Amino acid sequence: MTIGALGVVYGDIGTSPLYALREAAKAAAHGSAVTSGQVLGTVSLILWALILIISVKYAALIMRADNRGEGGIVALLALLSARNAQPGTWRVHLLVVGLIGAALLYGDGAITPAISVLSAIEGLKVDAPSLTPAVVPITIAILVVLFFIQKHGTALIGRVFGPVMLAWFLVLALLGIHGIMKAPGVLAALSPTYALDMMLHEDFRVSFAVLGAAFLAVTGGEAMYADMGHFGRFPIRLAWFAICLPALVLNYFGQAGLLLSDPTAIDNPFFQLSPDWAHYPMIALSAIATVIASQAIISGVYSLTQQSIQLGFLPRMHIQHTTSDAIGQIYVPLVNWLLAAATLGAVLAFGTSDALAGAYGIAVSLLMAITTLLAALVAIQWGYSPIIVIAVNGFFFIIDLIFFAANSEKLMEGGWFPLLLAAAVAFLMLTWRGGVKLVEKARSKLRQPEEDLIETAINKCQGRLPGTAVFLASAPDGVPLALTQFVKHNHVLHQRVLLVTVRIEEAPRISDEDRAAIVEIIPGITRIILHYGFMQYPTIYEGLKLACRQGKLPGIDLSDVTYYIGRETIIPREDIPGMWVWRESLFAFLQRNAERTAAFFGVPTGQVVEFGTEIEI
Repeated sequence: MTIGALGVVYGDIGTSPLYALREAAKAAAHGSAVTSGQVLGTVSLILWALILIISVKYAALIMRADNRGEGGIVALLALLSARNAQPGTWRVHLLVVGLIGAALLYGDGAITPAISVLSAIEGLKVDAPSLTPAVVPITIAILVVLFFIQKHGTALIGRVFGPVMLAWFLVLALLGIHGIMKAPGVLAALSPTYALDMMLHEDFRVSFAVLGAAFLAVTGGEAMYADMGHFGRFPIRLAWFAICLPALVLNYFGQAGLLLSDPTAIDNPFFQLSPDWAHYPMIALSAIATVIASQAIISGVYSLTQQSIQLGFLPRMHIQHTTSDAIGQIYVPLVNWLLAAATLGAVLAFGTSDALAGAYGIAVSLLMAITTLLAALVAIQWGYSPIIVIAVNGFFFIIDLIFFAANSEKLMEGGWFPLLLAAAVAFLMLTWRGGVKLVEKARSKLRQPEEDLIETAINKCQGRLPGTAVFLASAPDGVPLALTQFVKHNHVLHQRVLLVTVRIEEAPRISDEDRAAIVEIIPGITRIILHYGFMQYPTIYEGLKLACRQGKLPGIDLSDVTYYIGRETIIPREDIPGMWVWRESLFAFLQRNAERTAAFFGVPTGQVVEFGTEIEI
């Protein structure tokens, strides 16, 4: 598990040495030759950022705030029950903040593959400057192939993630030792006084620029928390403290040692740190490592999308499971190609990793600040002393805000790009959630109470049809609109009627034993509530089959069942209180183009009957 965590969790932060120290040293030099004091101050700042933000905040503190073993911002929102927040309460504002944090991951997901692969291929400039024009085309070719193979699954790539990244970290450490031997005096930067001295005595703008660039060394650290459910706390912490942190520190200090002995190496200290004979092998290894880092963030975006759909923050999308033996291996076509367009657009628009560094960091720093805030609220909710929580999390929240402010200096240099992507995603999430609330409110006015169904079944039906009918219901009470329509037009009911509701709980997973809750309304009419966690895929057929196997639904033959599903047409109205009409129209567009209910919930296509209903909001 520790080796596996190296590839999935630490791919992003593990490839940061390709550009982080270079950008920070350039910011410190601000156009002049870099001095030894600036080099020592820069590498000291990177070291203590790794210790404070990754080792202490994430590894020691944030990873404690788990939702039954799962981490990430969506898990935090579920823990805080923000999904069901009522209008006018503080939880509504919390939900908005959390959704912005989730949306920031999409901005990060677009930038990470672009800057990582681009910085690796730029190693060609060291030995062959004439190949500079080929850097962008090669990068685009690699990224196109990477996004194209997603639909075929990544099981093969996944198996080599860990061993390759283990080799990568070992190479980082060896190169770092080689650089330190060039200038052993660089080890003095282990003291935080060098970082503090540079921050206090440099010009304010220079200090902020260095802070913003140094933050690049910790981007990717948020994956420790987001991927906690896949590997567990101990393997992730062991991988960090035993392998990643020592290798990263050695490499950053090795690059700093090289700059102390040869300040002209500032253009690309990472590749110049390696011997001449190793340049091209290092470019190849770097390219593989950055592809692994990119794959990890792409898979993370798929997972975030699935969780957001389950919790009602995004419309239903087609989700394809690429392997039968790993439930987490999924492919979301729409997200894949939108992410590809954003990533390739970033490469073409910015052109170099130097330019992309301006766009990178601002989204991650804001995400880290939001995570710190939500984790503090979870800790208080769990009964920890508010004074201690505010003191500890407040300290790290201030650090996060300082890094965010430093990265905000890069807003016009490209920082607007991930923020624009995040703003668009957050707006869609809030519009979808608001529209779903309005539709459910409209449904509740149209929905008949159970008493009417009982009265109809006993006294008003002209007969009972043979067989079993399953009616999908959005709410665990009342009569589904599809059933109301069926009885209205046909004046009959089936001998067995199952009212099935899928509930996504605020826990990551629900066990098979707790999957189906059965309520007998009257003989022949049964309500079934299928419970799923937000990390699980809600398949109605599998849920009913499990209930039959457990003996909860005797006498049901699922191969001879008809599923009745309501297909709703949303009609925005200005005279009905709700969102602005243009937002309601956007919601109606999203709803029309969402994955069909039957397909999303795994209902057998040959057994489906749909009833159309118009709903005004």
